[in-house]
Amino acid sequence: MREAHDHAAAFAARYAGLVGGLDGAGLVGVMRELAEIRSSAQRAVVYAQLRFATDSGDPERGALLDRMRSAGAEIEAALAFFELEWSALEDERAEALLQEAGAALDFAAHHLRVVRLKRAYLLSAAEERVMVQRRLTGELAWARLFETLAGAMMVDLDGETVPLAVAYNQLTDADGARRRTAMTALATAVQEGFGTRAYVFNTLLQDRAVEDRLRGYPSWLSARNLDHQLTDQAAQTLIEAVRGRYDIARRWCRVKASLLGHEQLDECDLMAPVALAESRYPYAAARELVLGAFGDLSPEVATLAARFFDERWIDAPIRQGKMAGAFCEDSVPELHPYVLLNYGGRRNDVATMAHELGHGLHALLASARGIFHQSPPTPVAETASTFGELLLLERMLEEAGSARERLGLLAAAADQSLLTVFHQVAYNQFEERVHTARRNEGELPADRVSELYREAWAELYGGVVEPHPGAERYWSVVPHFFLWPGYVYGYAYGQLLSLSLFARYREQGAPFVPKLLNFLAAGGSRSPQELATIVGVDLEDPGFWSAGLELVAAQVRAVEELAGEVSGESV
Repeated sequence: MREAHDHAAAFAARYAGLVGGLDGAGLVGVMRELAEIRSSAQRAVVYAQLRFATDSGDPERGALLDRMRSAGAEIEAALAFFELEWSALEDERAEALLQEAGAALDFAAHHLRVVRLKRAYLLSAAEERVMVQRRLTGELAWARLFETLAGAMMVDLDGETVPLAVAYNQLTDADGARRRTAMTALATAVQEGFGTRAYVFNTLLQDRAVEDRLRGYPSWLSARNLDHQLTDQAAQTLIEAVRGRYDIARRWCRVKASLLGHEQLDECDLMAPVALAESRYPYAAARELVLGAFGDLSPEVATLAARFFDERWIDAPIRQGKMAGAFCEDSVPELHPYVLLNYGGRRNDVATMAHELGHGLHALLASARGIFHQSPPTPVAETASTFGELLLLERMLEEAGSARERLGLLAAAADQSLLTVFHQVAYNQFEERVHTARRNEGELPADRVSELYREAWAELYGGVVEPHPGAERYWSVVPHFFLWPGYVYGYAYGQLLSLSLFARYREQGAPFVPKLLNFLAAGGSRSPQELATIVGVDLEDPGFWSAGLELVAAQVRAVEELAGEVSGESV
């Protein structure tokens, strides 16, 4: 980090005020230096973030993360001049420089074009330096407090005190009584410290509102949309397409209630397995299952995925203080990705393993693109992960020994689509409500936030799901709302795109695989629309999202049809 700091200071001394005078070769040299600086700084920050994620209650890890973030912010402040000066260039001048640099700038050209997307919302150089520094005591500080509070949460469940992740995993138990017990225990646990987390959330909402006002963004989601390389209209088109097919989610909930033998689905049954005996998957068995599924696609893919296990790039056990959920951290291209899991041995945990390894494979395949282009645009970033889950499902369906077992697996796939497409858009609608209310009403009481959360779910379910008492407080432990506001619709984008790609894979077979690998290897070197053309998809086709949603509806119909074959059995 010291090396990066010194390099950044020297870089600023050489180039501040001179970006507009660069020629093509000079721009290439500048971007190579910036890549070196960012790589050094990012390695240090990622190391600190990963250590903190594995034990957020350790003061030493928290202090290290704070030091690295502070040092990183100083570097960002020193480099802020470059993006300001680059964005200030007239469009014709900027494009001429990119053309003059030619292929030598391929490692950064798209990044430079993306930087200019936010040119209308940039402040002065002095103000941008202040904005970078204030994140340390603003957004990042409050986000870290949330991570600490959530990481320390414990749940009293079945006579034991267990981490949040253990109780959450029990929501997928085959025993309905155990699911209800887990949801009640979770509702009780999230009540503790609820007001504090609500205050943290209110502060983060206001922080976002202040920055949006200062920069002049037209909506609370506009900054995130630009990060996704989408216009507000393009993002809204997806969101409204999903909202317009909420009937699919409601139909699935009615089907699932029938399969479980209920008149109405209870909220605690949303992730209940259907027609499957409760199976446990030891970690080694899950590894072989996932690697086998990836191997069905390509031996190269399976070999890459095996490195995550063989070279110990995965932190899998559930531990107190460890961040809940799962994620894949890209790190830097010169190193390798890291995966954090909370592996509990259930089928959902195996699916999560496949999901996060999909992210990891995406990062490995795109590492040659360099630090500016390794990470794909967020909506596309969910494609490899959800494709990995579909490969796993295909493998498990092939190995299924009965129609009943296939029914359970297809029901699990429908559940996943419900969670990834419809739940995430419902989350988006909650965020829409809560960001708007915070800006119009001022600080929101915790119960007011819960009311808005319930409104979003009521719109989705339309009365077909019975709310579970206390579950309206769950928003207070969802990391995305606190750490990555506006991100969630990217999951629906990725799931619908993945379903479309998987349909093409089934139709074309082996000839489709090189296209898919080229798509992943392109990383973030193109826009989402341009990347999709590699695999023969037109994201600007008005019917694309409707076609993807119809694939979800087909999943529901497949479950209904197969249920008829096993209707004589109790599921």
